[in-house]
Amino acid sequence: MDKNFVLVSGAVVFKVVRGKNRWFITKQGEDGEWELPKVVVRKGESSVRAALRMIGEKGLMSTKVLEEVGRAGGITTINGKTLPQRYLYYLMILQSASEEPIGFSDHLWAEYAKVVRKLSSKRERAMLRQARKTYRTWKKTEKAATK
Repeated sequence: MDKNFVLVSGAVVFKVVRGKNRWFITKQGEDGEWELPKVVVRKGESSVRAALRMIGEKGLMSTKVLEEVGRAGGITTINGKTLPQRYLYYLMILQSASEEPIGFSDHLWAEYAKVVRKLSSKRERAMLRQARKTYRTWKKTEKAATK
């Protein structure tokens, strides 16, 4: 990772429960706001690998990346220095989970309408909307492929 640039990978994870999608959101810290899980990409690591690592380590989940759903920019301050920050979000489907997630202060699996209301970030609501749209397209493609 370039010392003058921060790359963040986000995971938009869903699972299907009784025919309905449930989306995964988390809180960082006791007073944190609901958000999509994110992680800083390590030097030499791809953004996809970082998202898979974070969901595996913190969420204790095995997921499959379906597609990138969006990119966004921003800035962050590290050690008093303002740096550009880039976000890449990936749509991921839950394959298995062994236990409750351990790396988040709190987590929630909920239907889209509830999740979109809980997310405080406009950027993350937009990524969730795009993820749902991408999922619908993916699902149609999967159905067509099985015919």
